[in-house]
Amino acid sequence: MKNIAILGSTGSIGRQALEVIRMHKDHFHVSLLAVRSDTDLLERQAEEFQPDAVAVSDSDAGKKWDCRLHGSIRVFCGADSMDEAVRESAADIVLVAVTGIDGLRPTLAALESGKKVALANKESLVSGGELVMKKSRGTGIDLFPVDSEHSAIFQCLQGQDRKAVRKLILTASGGPFRGWSEEKLSDIAPEQCFHHPTWNMGRKVTMDSATMFNKGLEIMEAHWLFNVPYEKIEVLVQPQSLIHSMVEYEDGAVMAQIGNPDMRIPIQLALTYPDRMPTPSRTFVDWSKLSSIILEEPDTAVFRSIPMAYQAGQAGGDATTAYNAANEQAVHAFLEGKINFPMIFNTVESVLEHWDTKPVRSVDDIMDGDKRARRAAEKYIAGIHL
Repeated sequence: MKNIAILGSTGSIGRQALEVIRMHKDHFHVSLLAVRSDTDLLERQAEEFQPDAVAVSDSDAGKKWDCRLHGSIRVFCGADSMDEAVRESAADIVLVAVTGIDGLRPTLAALESGKKVALANKESLVSGGELVMKKSRGTGIDLFPVDSEHSAIFQCLQGQDRKAVRKLILTASGGPFRGWSEEKLSDIAPEQCFHHPTWNMGRKVTMDSATMFNKGLEIMEAHWLFNVPYEKIEVLVQPQSLIHSMVEYEDGAVMAQIGNPDMRIPIQLALTYPDRMPTPSRTFVDWSKLSSIILEEPDTAVFRSIPMAYQAGQAGGDATTAYNAANEQAVHAFLEGKINFPMIFNTVESVLEHWDTKPVRSVDDIMDGDKRARRAAEKYIAGIHL
């Protein structure tokens, strides 16, 4: 029986993780459920899974929860509640599935308190990769990737000589606008971005898939997770979303992890590794109906998010923080109708071109870089007139 803490239990990854746990109740106990503010769904989850504790980081939402449910469930409330709850939890594994920079401190708290981390929060490595990996190595605590691409690479590396890796090949679906010109992208409405052709994901990841900024973030994650230089990380578009990523070795052998696009598969593996069990997905590749597997180069002239990711990653310091924060601000402006779709790329490009890169020695350095990048993005957006 493994004790599991789920940070972001009401989000897409969190809900799918609970599907896995529901199917394997004899193997898992939920020790902690943590959310930002959705206490209505949290209450239903708590009633079913009976966690030892819950955490609500939004103070107002937490007060409402505290008033309506006590029982034997301990309640943590407030901005630092996830960190505190993680440190005091009896969890063996902490699934970090909150979105945004808020996932960094709980990730570090889990590692510091000796708990294995199943990481589904990109920003922890994009902004804090140096701090997180140093903490992981220093404590000897495992950091298991939940992203399908990084889970695939992890699996392809098992039993192999890491020194023999020639390159990592991250695959991308290409999103809903694969093959579109920049001119055509100018007329996109926000709601069009949330109709992904193959994956069922949360809104943040789905939006970043439409711009391919998610792949830029994954390039940075791969660099930190697998200690591979940026020049050995490549991106290919695989629109069927069957090949989740590949590893090419010095002898020319290529190992690929293949499966249907269902996040419950990598989520479960992060919780059960090295064991493999049936998943709620119950879906398998029907090879008899697969006539070909498509692979193509991404259009980096249109989807500039990919070359900008290499630029930020190789600059080091807080440049990757700037990449992430500027993208989030630009996406917010796009969804509010202040800028068009291509201006998302222009905004991040402008921020990076004028960025004064600073070293990252602490979480405060990251938070400072995040604020500076958001201000720079807002200033650029304010000068745009559609």
